[in-house]
Amino acid sequence: MNHVFEFSNISAYRGGTLVFDGLDLSIRTGENTAILGPNGSGKTTLLKLISRELYPVYSTESRMLVYGRDRWNVEELRSQLGIVSQDLQQHYRNYVKGRDVILSGYYSSIDTWPHQIFRAAEIEHAEELMRQLGVDELADRPFGRMSTGQQRRFLLGRALVHRPEALLLDEPTSGLDLSASFLYLDTARKLMQQGTQLILVTHHIHEIPPEITRVIFMRKGRVVADGDKEAMLTSSNVSALFGCAVELIERYGYYQAVPGNS
Repeated sequence: MNHVFEFSNISAYRGGTLVFDGLDLSIRTGENTAILGPNGSGKTTLLKLISRELYPVYSTESRMLVYGRDRWNVEELRSQLGIVSQDLQQHYRNYVKGRDVILSGYYSSIDTWPHQIFRAAEIEHAEELMRQLGVDELADRPFGRMSTGQQRRFLLGRALVHRPEALLLDEPTSGLDLSASFLYLDTARKLMQQGTQLILVTHHIHEIPPEITRVIFMRKGRVVADGDKEAMLTSSNVSALFGCAVELIERYGYYQAVPGNS
């Protein structure tokens, strides 16, 4: 099993819009990767294809494998690939308690339900994740009474209950203030340093942690460039990707974009 996913000649629609037409893309296991592109480039559709929320147009000439398999039980897939997305965040009701957000990850459900059984070890693991993520004091707080950053950390805990090999994060610091953003990125870095692979889908350059080694550029449903982070994240490359003058500044392994000379 050498790849998290392998897509070959994939075409996919969202609603009535053709997003991908013959997409080829793969990410190897253990390869911390950022997929970067402007709005409308197909990043969210790609995430939904990987997570099996969306399926491509059937073709005998296409292939879509996740961890070497073309068919998955979604709950089983979550044990290898943890996902935190803005769509998921919006699906949780305001009354759901923090602890139940994390526990719901065991069943890949939204909230917990009376028929779901949780072993003592699973409950203890959820409690330990809350402590590690610094949200244990919010275990009984309703989701709707949390800040966006607190909600995001509970969803991260939900993704981690199965101790997945890889995490797929969708614009993880969107809507967070500086303190919450830094805390979330620090948590992501620690997970990578402990051996969890990170696949980051974003249009925010500042979200790319130093441990990311590969960057993929997407635009209008196509991969337009792909390579080592240092070679990809240059002012000229990012200016071409976003269609505007950009100057990149690098500090301590992080990159920030500022307006360039047009």
